[in-house]
Amino acid sequence: MGKQEKKPSKIEQAAEDLLNYAIDREDVKWLMANLAEQADVKRTTVEYELPILKIISVGWSLSYFLPGGPQKDELSSLYWTAINDFSKDLSSTTEMMTGQKIDYFDILKERLDMYVNVLEQHPDVQDPATVIGPEFARTCGKADDIFTFMIGSKMFMSTVGHVKEYLETIKLR
Repeated sequence: MGKQEKKPSKIEQAAEDLLNYAIDREDVKWLMANLAEQADVKRTTVEYELPILKIISVGWSLSYFLPGGPQKDELSSLYWTAINDFSKDLSSTTEMMTGQKIDYFDILKERLDMYVNVLEQHPDVQDPATVIGPEFARTCGKADDIFTFMIGSKMFMSTVGHVKEYLETIKLR
């Protein structure tokens, strides 16, 4: 008799879906293809920072959109555990290719703390993207470049919007 696989719970499936969305690079590719030529920034830096912003924006959205309680805690825990596992694999691969040891999850935690701190410094802001965009540009080394500001804002708004829509679709929000 064949062994029957256990169907994931709604929360487990949501965590998997959100992980897959967070690490998908299609929107990163689109944003990079549409980054204005006039942008005064190292494109490799932007291309490195965009996926980081996307991953942490998904996690931030869970805290922002879900009401407190066991579902929020479980989904957040499953999501960040999956991101941690993904980060370990990425860190190992990077180390094998470059010979340099990195901790990608630590980088994600540092960026998340950075973005949360800057949001906390602006508690009255109506649209978090107006704070995230400039911080993204600063992180990319060009705080005054409007094109870098806008690409960070676009990534954040798009990601947050998609997560909100997803949570509403699966009736977690």
